[in-house]
This record gives sequence, structure tokens and C-alpha cells, in this order.
Amino acid sequence: MRKQVINLLSQKLNHEELDLVPKSFDIVGDIALMRVPDVIRHRRLIIAKAIMEVNNHIKTVLCQITPTRGTFRLRKLEHVLGEEKTVTIHREFSCAFQVDLSKVYFSPRLSYERMRIARLVKPGEIVVNMFAGVGTFSIIQAKHSEVKKVYSIDVNPEAIALLNKNIWLNRVEDKVEAMLGDARSIIDNELTNVADRVLMPLPEKAYEYLDVAFKALRLTGGTIHYYDFMNANKIESPIQKTVDKVTSRLKELRILNEITFSRIVRSIGPRWYQTVLDIKIKS
Repeated sequence: MRKQVINLLSQKLNHEELDLVPKSFDIVGDIALMRVPDVIRHRRLIIAKAIMEVNNHIKTVLCQITPTRGTFRLRKLEHVLGEEKTVTIHREFSCAFQVDLSKVYFSPRLSYERMRIARLVKPGEIVVNMFAGVGTFSIIQAKHSEVKKVYSIDVNPEAIALLNKNIWLNRVEDKVEAMLGDARSIIDNELTNVADRVLMPLPEKAYEYLDVAFKALRLTGGTIHYYDFMNANKIESPIQKTVDKVTSRLKELRILNEITFSRIVRSIGPRWYQTVLDIKIKS
């Protein structure tokens, strides 16, 4: 899509401006979300028109003004072109998700991860999703595995409201349960030693909640899917740095473990990466 956008813009922007056009755009439902450097921010309307011309499915173009921040990982958005809205229906793997980009964090770039985890879930498993958001990981598991129950926790009430709508939209009321609150408190009080599998899809918080994830697992052990952000220079491995960081912490907690899978999920900036580890916790 970017190549087509660049072709359209090549007659309207100079070479220096073209080089600064974002390398990718997030498409959430029928909304395109772009990040434009300040130096070409005055060109955002031209860029938005090119995006809508290339993809006639897009009804709205928003520009991200600030990085994600705060407990709820929200970002300031500016309407640029099309319908003035932040709510849409995003679809993945035959599942529908109502999303409000002004009230919850959502990334379409984790779709591969969501299905990868769903394919690992064994029949009859109980899963605890510690940072569920609008329910993408949880609902895809409910639709594409024989999971028994996915307890889906989030501290953002707006996310939980959307999660409940999405549970209904996808008819998975019998498998997915939304729980509002901090994962530490909920696991301590309601979900200790219940899970075969724990998801931690919030890289900013996963490390400090590792002990909580362990507490949610059954006494016989289970699997933790751990996500992190890692900085690495040209001679460093972001995966190895993540492994070293996590195994050191688990050693402090005296938790026997084995890293069964690891990969770079995506690049998030110069020398910054999102990584994932699948951690087998022994009894």
C-alpha cells in the first residue's frame, strides 16, 4: 500500500518530503492511523487523500499526535480526512472487534501472534489473559481452539465495556469472561492456581507482573506467553537480551523454567523491538 501511496505523492511532494512519509500505516477496520513527522505535518491532508484513494475501504484517516502514554496506553489523535469518528469494527480470522481508538489501545500488527497463541491452546485448557484490552487474543482463542475458559482482565473500564460487546458479537459468552481491575489484585483474590496458560500481551508491564503470572498457573505448572520491548544495538540480540532479563528474574523467584520459543514480533523504532518468549513453567 505504501508504494501506491508514494507513487501518488511523488507529483505533490519533493524528494525530501517523500523520504519522510511513514513507511507503514495502521489499518483498524475502516480507519487508517498514520504518524507524520512534525517537519511534514503540514502535508498530512495530502498524505491522507492518497491513502484514501489507494484503499477505498478506508472511511477515516486519523493522525497520531502523541506517543502512547499513561496507564491505559492512550494517544492523542487528530481527525484529518473522511468521517469524523474513532469507533470502528475491526475483523481478524472471522472474529469482529469493536474498537474506539480514542479510549483504548489497539494494534492490528499483532494478528499473527494472536492466531499463533490460539493454535497452541489445548482442548480443555483454562487461560488467564492478564492484559486483555478489547479481547482480541481471548476471543480468537475462543473461536479457534477448544479452550474451556479465558479469564480476560483489564484495568481500563472502557476496554472492558468493549470487551463485553465483543464477547456478545462473537457469541463466546460461555468461554470468555471479562474482569475489570488490576491483574495482580484479581489473580491474588480470584484466580490463584487456576490456569494452564497465562498471556502477558502488555510489554510495558509484563516484567513487573511475572510473579503474578506464575501465581495464576496451576501447581503442576503451565505456559506463560511473555511480551517485552527491548533495545539492542547492531551486535546485540534483542531476543537474547529478553531471555537473559526474564531468566534472571525467574531465578530470583526460584521458578524452574524452560524457554520453548522466542521471536521478534516487530520493530517499533530505531534499535527497539517487541519480543515474545513462550516460557514453560515446571511444577
